[in-house]
Amino acid sequence: MHTLRRKLPSANALFVFEAAARYGNFTKAAAELYVTQPAVSRMLSRMEEHMGVQLFQRVNGRIILTDNGNILYKKISDGFRGIEAAIQEIEARSTGTETVNLSVSTAFTTHWLMPRMNKLHKDFPSVDLRFQLISGKIGGPVDDVDLGMRFVNGYEVAEFGALVMPEMLLPVCSQSYLDQAAKSRSETLINFADGDPDWRKRFPSLQKMDNRTAKAQTFSDYALVVQAALLGHGIALGWLNVVSHWMLTGALLPVDQEVSLTGRSCQLLHSGRKPIRSVVTEIREWIIEETRSEMVAIGKIYPSLKLEKFI
Repeated sequence: MHTLRRKLPSANALFVFEAAARYGNFTKAAAELYVTQPAVSRMLSRMEEHMGVQLFQRVNGRIILTDNGNILYKKISDGFRGIEAAIQEIEARSTGTETVNLSVSTAFTTHWLMPRMNKLHKDFPSVDLRFQLISGKIGGPVDDVDLGMRFVNGYEVAEFGALVMPEMLLPVCSQSYLDQAAKSRSETLINFADGDPDWRKRFPSLQKMDNRTAKAQTFSDYALVVQAALLGHGIALGWLNVVSHWMLTGALLPVDQEVSLTGRSCQLLHSGRKPIRSVVTEIREWIIEETRSEMVAIGKIYPSLKLEKFI
């Protein structure tokens, strides 16, 4: 370590470099570190001078890493993640509580996880669950969280993933909406702004709507799409991994008798840059088992959906 100290102007240079490389922006790095942008620039210039190599270059007004900068950033990032994991383990030992961070949609959290939160707390009393919530189309890296729910093309399990279920879609609505629609000649579709606007073409029963006046409500957060369906506003496209609880309770009913497969699969991913903790594995398996048990129960209520083929 004494050799490393001689190769850097200061240990703080590592934190400055990591933040600047992660953001690709000196101003944002300065804001995170509570210093000025010129202070970041000076520290990185000192670091480059001390090491005798260029770490950043400006291209079209942007700051990007050089090849040498990329090599250093990868190793520093891996090291910081390892240190962070060690600190979390030490804190867990001293407090008896382990923090698990999930990157999931607001819809999954609101409509799937919240109804079973008491069960989760009972099964994992020493886990402090934290959320990185996504209101629109879910995606993005999972390096900064323990688990991320993502939709992956195909059904093959990703390298750092675990299969939850195939992506299955089904139009759903409330009984109150069905009663209301039976008396009128109009239908209301509840759309997800980031979804397919022509999703009704997937389902034979909805083709009959071509002869009826169709209105639409559109929301940018899928949690609101489901909530609108629960309140009887119309027919929504239901992702089964989100609406399964409400189908079991009878609050939402299937409008079609066949699910639509998209060719994608719902998976729980973890970062390949750090070892997965045992408690994270347990939480992952709990979510998978709860999901599949619910699919089995729904399949018994609605055998025409033939869900047993997909779980």
